[in-house]
Amino acid sequence: MKDKILALLAEQFQGVRKDGLNQLARILALQATTEDDAKALVEKLTRAQVDDFVKEFRADVDKEVSESNKTFEANLKKKFGIGEKTKEQKTTEESKTEKGNEGDDIAARLDAILEAKLKPLQEKLNNYEKESIVKTRLQVLNDKLATCRDENFKAQTLKDFQRMQFDSDEAFTEYLTEKETAISTANQNVSNAELGKQGKPLFTQKDQAGVSKGVQEFIASQKPESKGALAGKQI
Repeated sequence: MKDKILALLAEQFQGVRKDGLNQLARILALQATTEDDAKALVEKLTRAQVDDFVKEFRADVDKEVSESNKTFEANLKKKFGIGEKTKEQKTTEESKTEKGNEGDDIAARLDAILEAKLKPLQEKLNNYEKESIVKTRLQVLNDKLATCRDENFKAQTLKDFQRMQFDSDEAFTEYLTEKETAISTANQNVSNAELGKQGKPLFTQKDQAGVSKGVQEFIASQKPESKGALAGKQI
């Protein structure tokens, strides 16, 4: 049900961050047991409500990431024995500075270690967001293809989608509009093919002499021995 609600949200509130919509869909899924319930919940929402929810959600996420980074940095500094220094320690460091730049080297190494540790976390968050966006777009595309009668067209479209990349939500919306037109054309082609398979009308089926079967039957019915044949007035 969560995926269905997410698809409805993505279609109604285009341009909104997908990670925020994904979180909203999780919450709404707890209140909906049928598709009708899901549609009713989504239809009650306004753009302002959704924007406010996503804004608060992102603020919480950013706060958690920031706090996590600070905790990690503090633990790392503690591990390497780097932190607030006493007056004696500062005096000692000043003395070392006069002999060289050892303190600067330590700070540089620490920065490098921090960067190396934080980079995977940031990449993980970015990949999570990308996967969420791709999953949402695929669901929207599947909803559009549900009306397509050409199975080959559907299969090829889904195969091509796996290799495509969209720079923005606007680019995906443009692609979706083009696919809607292509689906209509594909459905028309299927209808035309089905009509072409139907048999020709009875009067168009002709024998070797070029006379249609319907005309032959009519002529036969007019012979004197045929019951009900048209005849002239007897004198």
